[in-house]
Amino acid sequence: MADRSPGRRQTQTVTATTRTNGGYRSTTTTATATAGPVMGYLTLLISGGILLCFTGITLTATVVSLIFLMPLIIITSPIWVPVGTILLICAVGFMWMCGLGVGLFVGLPWIYKYLRGRHPPGSDRMDYARSRIAGTASQMRDYAREYGGYLQSKVKDVAPSA
Repeated sequence: MADRSPGRRQTQTVTATTRTNGGYRSTTTTATATAGPVMGYLTLLISGGILLCFTGITLTATVVSLIFLMPLIIITSPIWVPVGTILLICAVGFMWMCGLGVGLFVGLPWIYKYLRGRHPPGSDRMDYARSRIAGTASQMRDYAREYGGYLQSKVKDVAPSA
C-alpha cells in the first residue's frame, strides 16, 4: 500500500485459455480499474448516512428534553424573562461601546491628519462636501435677505403702523 502513488491506476492482466476444435486458444485481456470516483461516492454515501443519523438523534433528544423540561421552564419564567432582558441590554450596550471604540480608533488618526493638512484618503470628498454646503448656505442667506425684504414690505402694506 505504501508504494502506491495517489494518481496511479491499477492495471490487471487476465489470461484466459479456451479450447477450440483441435487446439487451445489463449486470450489476454488487460483491465484498468480506477477506484477514485467509486470510492468517493461510497465515502459520500456513508458520511451522509452517518450525519443524517446524528441529525435525527439530535432532533429527537432536543424534542424529548423540551417535553420533560417545559414545566421547569414555565415555572421559572418569571426569573428568566427579566434576566434575559437585562443580559440583552448589557450585550447591546457592550457591542455599542465596542463599535464606538473601533470608530474612534479609526477616525481620530484620520481627523488628525486632515486637520494637519496631510490629506488622508477621502479628504478631497470632504472638501467638496464642505464647499457645497458653504455654497448652499450662501445662496440660502441671499435668498432669505431678498425674501425677507419682500415680506417686510408686505407687512407694512397690511399694517402701516408696523
